[in-house]
This record gives sequence, structure tokens and C-alpha cells, in this order.
Amino acid sequence: MAIPRILERRGVMEGGTQGRVAVITGATGGVGAAVARTLSRSGYSLVLTAPSMEKLSALAAQLKGPCTVIEGNLSDESLPETLLYAALDRFGRCDICFNNGALFEAGIIETVDIERLSCMVRVNVEGSFRVAYVFVKHFVSEGSGHLVNVSSVLGSSVRPTPYAATQRAIEALSDALAAELDDGEVLVSCIQPGLVKTGLHHRWEIAREGAQGTGYPLEPEDFARMVLFILEQPGLKHEEDQSIGAETAASQEQAEGGLSTEVKEEVAGYRDSESTEEETSDAGEKGFVQDEI
Repeated sequence: MAIPRILERRGVMEGGTQGRVAVITGATGGVGAAVARTLSRSGYSLVLTAPSMEKLSALAAQLKGPCTVIEGNLSDESLPETLLYAALDRFGRCDICFNNGALFEAGIIETVDIERLSCMVRVNVEGSFRVAYVFVKHFVSEGSGHLVNVSSVLGSSVRPTPYAATQRAIEALSDALAAELDDGEVLVSCIQPGLVKTGLHHRWEIAREGAQGTGYPLEPEDFARMVLFILEQPGLKHEEDQSIGAETAASQEQAEGGLSTEVKEEVAGYRDSESTEEETSDAGEKGFVQDEI
């Protein structure tokens, strides 16, 4: 078992969140980093994890408030508890888990690498499930907390892929947890955006904005503002059955510079994901994208 490298960074708390503490997996990808910066500016203390300590350190240097960064990979079954214990040890509490890490494997039946495909399933499903249950179990013991799972519009897409199957699993898990916790103070959200401008799409051609009904790709900062909106709703309960189209949200964000009234009214059910970054490795040339985890 690899021993995680941990780095602490002191900072000045700002904002009005009363020192809330959030753990973010996939922290150095496009969305993960945007969420980290937004929450830090809003007064949250953070525990961040991703595979690269270099990227984590660079992100930590951009943050306003205190944070702890932990180099790790969701294939390590001990990582979720390491993250939780780091939050409790450093800050004395943990209020939010932003469950955001994933792998992406693409390939047709004749050429797909089964080992890489299986690795994606272990990380996206088993790894994310471990994160979810470790943190929800803690939240239940404390009587409060908020798990935000990151899925993808591909989880309910008419273009099925193995990656889409793993994202659908996250959505089913979110529904199951929300149903089990229905009358409690522990919250579960699952956000499912469409196209987001992150490193995951470095190898994809992004359609011209607005062309052929594709809508407008979200900027990571748009996504981060929506996450903050969800986290700061007083008395927010489980709204996982509501939904709003990613293209609509993206159009509203870019047109108005923030969440519209329509988006705000339904944002609790706006399912979330696609917040990762491509690793610069030989694997990328072979169609395997290592997302931030």
C-alpha cells in the first residue's frame, strides 16, 4: 500500500460559511479546481486529493483559506478514510464531500483494452462508492453533512458506453442513499452536467457553441458557482428526482453571468460531473484518459 504524501497550507479564512470543511476528490481537474477555488474564497477549509502532488501544490498556492492536500488515487481503498481523518485531524470536522474523481476509457469492442476498462470500473464505481459510504457513515454519526456525487449526462445518454455505465451506477447509488436518508439531516446531491470545458475533452473536438442543438459548453467556474449554490441552501432536502438540461444551464450561465431564477429553482436536482483532467502520459496516446482522482 502506498503511503500518501500530505501537505498542509495555512491561509486566512474569509467569507461567511462559519469554517465549514469540504473534502474534494479529483481536485486538480478543471471542475475540481474551480470548485476548490470557489469554496476557498467563500470561507471553506479544504482537504484536496488528486494523483499529482505537483498539481495539488500549485492549486493550494491559489487558495485564500487553509487546506490540506493529499496525493492519492481512488484505486487505493484506504484513501477515503485517509481523507476523512485528515479533515478531522486538521480542522476538527467534515461537512461536505465532493465526490468527483473518475477515469475515462474509450475504445471499440475489437480494440478496447480490457484491463484498462476494468481499472476504470474499479475507480469510477468501487472507488466512488467507497468515498460515498465512508463519508455518509461519518455524516450520519454526526447528524449532518452533505455528499455531492459527480455523475455525467452520459449516465442517462442514448449513446451508451462503458464509461456511461459507471456514471449510471453513481446516479443509482445517489438515489439509493437519498432514499435511505430521506428523513434525516444528511443530504445527498448528484449533479449531471453535459459538456464542460475541462481536460477530459483535450482529445475530443468540441462542437461549435450552439450548433445542431449542442448548447453551450459550461465553463468550470459556472459549474463551481452552481455547486456553491447547492451547498448553501438552508434546509435543502433530497431533490435528486428533479433535473434540468445541461445546455439550458450553460446558456443561462453564459448569458447572465450567473445562475438564472429558473436554474436556481431546480438546481438541487441538476446532476453533476465531468470535472477531470487528462494526464500527460503515454496512455493518453492510446485512448486512455486518466482523470483527476
